[in-house]
Parts: sequence; structure tokens; C-alpha cells
Amino acid sequence: MSFIDNWLRADIKAINAYHVPPAGDMIKLDAMESPFALADELVGQYLAYLAESELNRYPNPSADALNQTLRELMDIPDEFGVLLGNGSDELIQLLALACETGDTILSVEPSFVMYDMIARFTRLNYQGVALTDDYQLDLSAMLDAMTTHNPKLVFIAYPNNPTGNTFDREAIETIIQSTEAMVVLDEAYYAYAGDSFIADIAKYPNLVVLRSVSKIGFAGLRLGLLVGNAQTVAELDKLRLPYNINTLTQMSANFLLQQKTMISDNASVIIEQRQQLLSKLNAVAGLTVYPSQANFILFKAPQAQALFDYLKANGVLIKNLSSAPKLTDCLRVTVGDATQNQLFMRIVNQFYTS
Repeated sequence: MSFIDNWLRADIKAINAYHVPPAGDMIKLDAMESPFALADELVGQYLAYLAESELNRYPNPSADALNQTLRELMDIPDEFGVLLGNGSDELIQLLALACETGDTILSVEPSFVMYDMIARFTRLNYQGVALTDDYQLDLSAMLDAMTTHNPKLVFIAYPNNPTGNTFDREAIETIIQSTEAMVVLDEAYYAYAGDSFIADIAKYPNLVVLRSVSKIGFAGLRLGLLVGNAQTVAELDKLRLPYNINTLTQMSANFLLQQKTMISDNASVIIEQRQQLLSKLNAVAGLTVYPSQANFILFKAPQAQALFDYLKANGVLIKNLSSAPKLTDCLRVTVGDATQNQLFMRIVNQFYTS
């Protein structure tokens, strides 16, 4: 037995690492990234802004300027607390670390895989509650599970990844009101959803909201935020590692996220392109296409693996979910720009007509 086999926790050895497939020169429609690069007229200004970075100094520990920029971009009330993380993943882990060993994290399935993985990393129990066959929230099953498992954290992605849909708002409010757990609404795709629970934090002391800038054009920054009651955020901040948001991320985000009109316009394009892509996919015989309020679309396809391979061979990478529970024969495509979406559809139609 090797040193690491003997040294490592047995439950960690049993976990598969999160896999990110190499994209090479392919068109990436697999990771819910924005297709829009920084506008040419902003590049010079951005580089000049970065040139003022004091890289010999530690970052601003509380990222004050960035915090204010995020509040203005996302209309976060001043009375709410904001906690920043290296993507929302770090904040999910921070929430898990606040729990006692053996506490339970509860979420719906299928949903974001990191809820389950982070529960394992932090020696918590994970309990998934199956969505209905059409990927809707099963309220009675959720309430039963909360009674049975007494979770410390309840994660609900809104819209849900990988299904793309939002759940019934009244059902979510019932869940919040029916538990002493902290309910975490993960709004990574807020810009495309048309609804949010941020304002509801004022009503529910056990509600926090996660957001990310990854899906609005800045995945490379790895920046997420948690919004909650000010006292809740102050306590959770004790678990945040010092200087967790580096200087270049702080400065980049503070400059880029002030481009509120550009961000809003790009989101509007994605929403328009999403509707066109939904229509075109629905026109392909044999596909089952699920409604989406995110920047991606889930669909069930005959010969899903073969279609995935055909797209890849023709230079387009999407996400193959067909082997996951409750996602048999399902693929997920990120909504790209018009050119990317047209190429994707042309290859899909070629596959089913050749």
C-alpha cells in the first residue's frame, strides 16, 4: 500500500474528482459560460485599471470597493450582509463548515453535484429528494424528508442546474417557513430567470441567497457572493479564510461589474437566443426539450451518446448527462451567440437526417 493510500481518509479515496473535460479548439457549449468577450473599447481602460494593482501587498481583506459594486449591480439592500468567495463553491463549503460533524445537507435531485461532494468533504450527511418526472419540486416529498432527516442546510438551485427550470415560488416559501434549517437559494443564473429571493431575506432569517458572476460573463474571475441577514453574514465571515479574494480578482471585478448596461444587454441577447434555440430544438423530431429560465437547455435525445460524440467530432462540446440518475439520454447545451447556436443546430439536424 502506498503512503497516500495509507494516509488518506477512506471516504475521500472513494470520491471521484470533479471532472472538467478538455475543450481544445472546440466551441464550448458545455459549462454555462457567457459567449461574450470584453468589448474592444473597454480593453485599454481595463488594462490601465489593472496597472494600478499593488501586487506586492495583500488584497483588501474585506474587498470594500467590490462589495459596493456588487450591491449596485444586483440591487442588494444596504441592510443585508454580503460575503464574497472564490466562486459560490467556496461559499457552499463555508456553509458546510459551519455545521456539526454528522449534520445533514438536503437538496433536490438532480441538481448541482457540489452540494453532495462538499457534504462528503466536510463529514456531513447528504440527502437528495427526487424531483418529479418533469423535474418539478415535489413539495410533499421535501417536507417529509425535512421531518425525517432534520437537515441543517437545505440547498435549492433557482433556476436548477442541470434542468434549467425555476420551481414554484410558493412551494419554496413553504419550505423556508417549515424548517429551522438554513435554506440556501442558489441563484447562479439569476440574470436569466426573471425572479429572485433576495428581497425575501428581510422576511426570513433562515434564508440566504448565493450568486455568481460566472454566468454573466466573468467565469474566469471565480467570484461568488452570499447575501443574507447582516448578523448571519457576520457569523459566517468567521469561517472565511483571510484575503480569500485576490487583488487581481477584486480589481478586475470592480471595473468589469460597473459595466451594468453591457451586462444587462448581453443577458437580454442570451434570453432571446435561448427562446430561438428552444424553438429549433423542439422542431427536431424525437427530442424532448425542457423549459429553461437559465442560460442553458436540457433535452432528452435518441442516441444521446452518439449525438454527443458527433457534435464533438464536428467541433462543438456540450455536456453529456445521459449516465446520471434521472437524466437518462439527457444532454445539456449552453446558449451561445447566434453563430454558435446556428452551428450547433446544423450539426444536430445533420445527425438526425443523415
